[in-house]
Amino acid sequence: MIKVILLGSGNVATHLFQAFSKATEVEVVQVFSRTLSEDFPKSIQTSDFTKISDADMYIICVSDDAIASVSNQLEFENRLVVHTSGSTDFNLLDKKNRRGVFYPLQTFSKNKSVSFTEIPICLESEHVSDYLLLEKVAQSISNSVYKIDGNQRKALHVSAVFVCNFTNHLYQIGNEICNQNNIPFSILQPLIEETASKIKTLSPKEAQTGPALRKDSKTIAKHIDFLSDENQVEIYKLLTKSIQNVEKL
Repeated sequence: MIKVILLGSGNVATHLFQAFSKATEVEVVQVFSRTLSEDFPKSIQTSDFTKISDADMYIICVSDDAIASVSNQLEFENRLVVHTSGSTDFNLLDKKNRRGVFYPLQTFSKNKSVSFTEIPICLESEHVSDYLLLEKVAQSISNSVYKIDGNQRKALHVSAVFVCNFTNHLYQIGNEICNQNNIPFSILQPLIEETASKIKTLSPKEAQTGPALRKDSKTIAKHIDFLSDENQVEIYKLLTKSIQNVEKL
């Protein structure tokens, strides 16, 4: 049994714990957190760096800004310590330990369950032997494991911000417009689902539709005139221009 310790108690740590709890080859033997969390058994939690147990792998699941601090406070040496960040180089981890990355490419919310078997896990390590361990741990919970170097991971993270975070913000804008006009946002759900489904068989460029693509200037003008929020107007104009620029390529 591979022993794993999670350092952190946020969304990523919570979902990893749930996934590892179903794995047959991996056991989470401890969770480190500044405060006790109801998401983990009390018996395996600690808030004391001096009481962190022995394990085969330590996964730091904290905000990017806190990774170095947590790593530096670990009192042991020459053990495998990895982080789960998409945009942080593993060299930020304290070099007294062997370093790597265990990056699950997904958006996590504590109250929304996910199927880890479908989540890509991107791995990177300093040493081949450590990569083999990382791979074994990743494969215990996911069917989609990739060897990704630091530059590729940064590119993936930026791409993920566009397709996930920015897209969700556009959902929020659509939700606001619906609310302001007494329309249930749920009426857009089939459209959202079909848009996401299409890119399973078409490239995003092939799947693009709408007035910007058609260069329907009258409709675009009507939309801009309808919007009362200047921020929404600027976003609409910027995305319209971006879509039309792509079509020129």
